[in-house]
Amino acid sequence: MKTRLISLIAGIATLASCSNGPADGTYRLELLTTNDVHGRWFDTGYTDGKVRNSLFAVNHYVDSVRNCAGAGNVVLVDAGDCLQGDNAAYYFNYVDTLSPHLFPRLVKYMGYDAIVVGNHDIETGHPVYDRVTRELEAEGIPFLAGNAIRNDNGKPYFRTYITLQRGGVKVAVLGFTNPNMKAWLSENIWSGMTFESLLSLVQQEVDKVIRKEKPQVVIVAVHSGSGNGDGSMLESQGLDLFKSLRGVDFVVTSHDHRALTAANDSIAFINSGSHAKNLGHGTVELTVKDGKVVSKKLSAGLIKVDADSADAAMKETFSKEYETVKAFTLRTVGELKSELRTRDAYMGMSDYINLIHTLGLSGTGADISFAAPLTYNGTISAGTLVYNDLFTIYPFENQLFTLKMSGREIKDYLEYSYDQWICTVDFSGRGEHILKIRKGDDMRFNQDNWSFVNRSYNFDSAAGINYTVDVTRPAGERVSISSMADGREFSMDADYIVAMTSYRASGGGMLLERGAGIADSDSRIMEKYPELRNILYEYLQKNGAIDPAVTGDTSVIGQWRFIPEKEARKALERDMELLFGR
Repeated sequence: MKTRLISLIAGIATLASCSNGPADGTYRLELLTTNDVHGRWFDTGYTDGKVRNSLFAVNHYVDSVRNCAGAGNVVLVDAGDCLQGDNAAYYFNYVDTLSPHLFPRLVKYMGYDAIVVGNHDIETGHPVYDRVTRELEAEGIPFLAGNAIRNDNGKPYFRTYITLQRGGVKVAVLGFTNPNMKAWLSENIWSGMTFESLLSLVQQEVDKVIRKEKPQVVIVAVHSGSGNGDGSMLESQGLDLFKSLRGVDFVVTSHDHRALTAANDSIAFINSGSHAKNLGHGTVELTVKDGKVVSKKLSAGLIKVDADSADAAMKETFSKEYETVKAFTLRTVGELKSELRTRDAYMGMSDYINLIHTLGLSGTGADISFAAPLTYNGTISAGTLVYNDLFTIYPFENQLFTLKMSGREIKDYLEYSYDQWICTVDFSGRGEHILKIRKGDDMRFNQDNWSFVNRSYNFDSAAGINYTVDVTRPAGERVSISSMADGREFSMDADYIVAMTSYRASGGGMLLERGAGIADSDSRIMEKYPELRNILYEYLQKNGAIDPAVTGDTSVIGQWRFIPEKEARKALERDMELLFGR
C-alpha cells in the first residue's frame, strides 16, 4: 500500500505558502473521504468478536497516505451519516449523555478536517446533533450543512464551509445535507430549519466562497445520493452537481451507499460507499505561474479497506469505550421462544413482522398496523435475548405514530407497497419471478448476485385485517381485504387509526403520497409514541419474552397470504434461493 502511494506522489514538489497566495511551482494534494459509516467506529463485533470494517481500519490507510504525502498535503472529509446505525452511536447518543460524545473524539484523533451532516445524523434529534456540533467545533472540526436554513433569521443552522492551508495551497471545503429531509423525518426532529435543494444553491455558495476566500482548490461534500444526473431526484443530486458545478474540483457524495468515482478535465466525483469498506481517494496536481493556477490534473478512486488492518494504537486508545458499549449491549433483556429471521417477511406473514405489528397495535388504539422488514437479512436465535438483539430486530431510531386513513386509502397504500415488492405472473414459464428482483450487485445490502429492484425497507404489509395478494393480477388489483382481524366488516368508506413508523408517517418511501394519495400527512397524525426499539424493550420488561404464539395471534393481527397459494409458494422459494442461497 505504502509503495504504491509513494510512486503516485514521487517527483511532485511541495512549496511553502506566502501571504499573497501560493508561490509559482507545482503542487499535489491528496483528498481522502468517507461517508455513511453509520457508527462503525469499533473493529470488533460486540457479540461474536468478529473483525469488521471500522474507522480503526480506515485510520491505518489515512496514516499511510499522510506518511507518504506529508500530513500537510492531505485533506480528510466525511460526507455524513456518522451518528446512527451501531450500538456505539446509540450508547453515546442516548445512554451516556454526560460524558464527552465519542464521535468528536474519534474524528479529532483521526485528523478529520470537516464532517457533513447526514439525514440519519438529523434523525438522532436536536439534543444529539446540537451537542455533537458543539463538541466538534470545540475540536476545531465543523459540522457542515449550508442548505439547512434557520427559520428565524434565514441563516444556515450549521456552518457552510471551512478553509484550510495545505502545502502552500488554500483549500475550501463546502458541505451540504440532504434536501429531502421532510420526506423521512418528523418535523419536531428538525424544528427551526428548512432544507433547500442543492441545485443552484451550491453554485451560489461556491461563487461566494471563491470571491471571498480565493481558494486554489474547492471541494463540495454533500450528503446526497449519486442519482441519475438528470435532475429528477431531490434525494440524490450528486451527479447533477458533478455535471453542472463550475469552479469546483471535487464533488463528494454519499447517502445511497453506492461506491462510484468519476473524473474529467475539470472536476472529479467520489462516493466511497458505506460502512468503512472503502476510503475515497482523490488527487489534484496544480501548476501556479505568476501567482495564478494555470493548470490542474484531477483523479478519483477508491482504496479498499481491509478490516484486519485496524490501527493498533487507536484501538488501544478507545478500548475502554469499546468495553463499555459491549457491556451495555450484552445486557440480558428477555427471552425469545423461537428463532426470528427477518428475510421471511418477503414471502408472507412471518414471526418477525408479526412482532413489529404487535408493537404497533398494542397500547395505541390502532385498528391497523403497517410495517416493513428494516433489517434486510438478520437472524435472532431462540433463547436469551441481549440488548444487541434489539438492534437486529429494529435498527433505526424511528418513533411510532398513528394516522387516520380511510379504507380506500389503506387498500391503495397496500397496492402500491406490493407493487414495489412483487411482479405479476401467470406461471407459464420457468423464468418468472414473483419477487421483483434482478441479477446484479447491490452494495447497500452486500448482495453480489441477485438483489431487489426496490428497497426492501419499503415493503409494508398490514396487520389488523384479513387480506390476500393475488400475484396473477396487475398492479392496483392485487389486494383483496375481506374483514378486520376480529371478523368485523372492513369498509372502504370508513376511517381507521393506522400505526406506522415516524419515517413512513413523514412520507418515507412515498407510500402515503403515491399509494394512498396523502400528500399532507401531518394533518392525519393522531398520536406520537416513543421510539419502536424502546417500545420493544418495554414489551420485554412487561412480558419477559417474545412468544410467536402470542405475537402471531390472528384474532389480533389478522392474516394475509399470496395467492394462488401453492404456485406462489414454489415460485417464492425459487426467488429466495437466488437472493439468499439454500
